[in-house]
Amino acid sequence: MAKLVFNYGAMGSSKTANALMVAYNYEERGQHALILKPATDTRDGIHTVSSRIGLSNTCRLIDEFLDEFTKNPDCVLNYNAIIVDEAQFASPEQIDLFSDIVDTWQIPVLCYGLRADFQNKFFPGSRRLMEIADEIKEIKTICWCGKKATCNARYDDHGIIKEGAQVVLGANDKYIALCRKHFKEGNLGK
Repeated sequence: MAKLVFNYGAMGSSKTANALMVAYNYEERGQHALILKPATDTRDGIHTVSSRIGLSNTCRLIDEFLDEFTKNPDCVLNYNAIIVDEAQFASPEQIDLFSDIVDTWQIPVLCYGLRADFQNKFFPGSRRLMEIADEIKEIKTICWCGKKATCNARYDDHGIIKEGAQVVLGANDKYIALCRKHFKEGNLGK
């Protein structure tokens, strides 16, 4: 039975690497997995998904695919699975369309993304996934202290940043995963 799955984790937990490995497993078995990402994620180019460890693949944009889907719903029949990277940037309405694909066409939709932003608040796409996903799985990583990291701290040369726009693209240069204690303390471990 197909499911809407939300695989979430803090920054650096290998969410994208996991998504790319799942896509590879489908392809290796002769099945076709569609990889999607939001247009917001421009770090690796428009139609590329890349992980920190060097894995990459081509992808389509969520908007492009869902526009096609609303005009021709049968287009989903070309795929055995849909894999969504950076799902936190999807809108709640897009998440609902993914649930329609699961429920009506029995095609699994596997979403990967952050649960919360740098202020430890939900992204809209993540909130909707937490509300309606059939399965919610945490991809774990650790804080500098060795405890489980659950918070995404944005930082600069002056320390942790607590205010600003919800979306600022970056990787290890702007974000670090911290345990809740060190997030609250603003302790980057440096």
